[in-house]
Amino acid sequence: MINRQANNTALRLAKGFPIVAITGPRQAGKTTLARAVFANKEYVSLENPDEREFAQQDPKRFIQRFKNGAILDEVQRCPSLLSYLQQVVDERNIMGDFILTGSAQFELISGITQSLAGRVGRIELLPLSQAELIQVNQLPASLDVMLFQGSYPSLYDREISANDWHANYVATYLERDVRQLIAVRDLVQFQRFVKMCAARSGQLLNLASLGADCGISAVTAREWLTVLEASYLVMRLMPYHQNFGKRLVKTPKLYFLDVGLMTWLLGITASTSLETHAMRGAIFETYIVSELIKQRYNQGQPNNLFFWRDNVGHEIDIIYETDTGLQTVEIKSGSTFAQDWPNAIKKWQKFSDNQTLTPQIIYGGNQSYARDDYQVISWKQL
Repeated sequence: MINRQANNTALRLAKGFPIVAITGPRQAGKTTLARAVFANKEYVSLENPDEREFAQQDPKRFIQRFKNGAILDEVQRCPSLLSYLQQVVDERNIMGDFILTGSAQFELISGITQSLAGRVGRIELLPLSQAELIQVNQLPASLDVMLFQGSYPSLYDREISANDWHANYVATYLERDVRQLIAVRDLVQFQRFVKMCAARSGQLLNLASLGADCGISAVTAREWLTVLEASYLVMRLMPYHQNFGKRLVKTPKLYFLDVGLMTWLLGITASTSLETHAMRGAIFETYIVSELIKQRYNQGQPNNLFFWRDNVGHEIDIIYETDTGLQTVEIKSGSTFAQDWPNAIKKWQKFSDNQTLTPQIIYGGNQSYARDDYQVISWKQL
């Protein structure tokens, strides 16, 4: 089993909250994490029809049987249980009493907000991070293989091809989760929508254009995109809000949260195709952004990443605030440094009033080094 970086975060939150909730996409390792960190607790899956019926029919007795707390897996299957959990944990006042896992944000997060506010420490668990793969010596040696394969744990603990796994993952997701979240009449049309989202990863989000390309309205496109976000397949990266005397783009950018799933949806069937693929830059950018998000989520921190772009096209791929200033990051898929790579950073520095830390350029090469007034960082040393 691959040791997850979120282990320590789960233990930390269990000291200060009676409930720890672990959310994330299906097959990201939520159950494995919960059972590994809280091995002394009884485990119950609400996917089990008998357990789910018990929880729905008599939630009070269902909870009271766990004198030492429990891991309640896929708790969004019985959202009414959360109100009864509130009463129990308030009476017991035991930290780390119950551990909840869930794959869909809608039911679980709304239940937490309404019933369990102030009682829950939350972890958002995405697929394996690069650091976790390095720790067990399973990081692919080739960047193209990494981009093609992606980071879902099943691809690293069993003998299965990335093509087979992603095909079945998408089919299962469409048949199961989508039908539960929204009434999609045409699953083929929805699958086309998902693929069009993959083709726009790393781009400014234009719902009208996205909907038109899929034969649906912008309103439907917004609804379907919300479902993908709720299932942790995609995210929106918001533009940085501070105006440095410039007119700024206010539209968010769209990113997939697993690059392997993105490449499969793009129809890429072999890692060798990535070297010259037209979307290689967007694919690499998606990978780096998802890794930066994993770093934050694994520490129990919110996503504080932004991008910056003005109305004439000047853009910084990633900006985030630190205690000592703004950190800017440029992402370049090339394996060899190009002289024009720092241009966007230099333009940013002219009107940012020196509020930034040493800029970083993350690229597809293997060596990291300092150059002029910025750092060049290999993807392997992210």
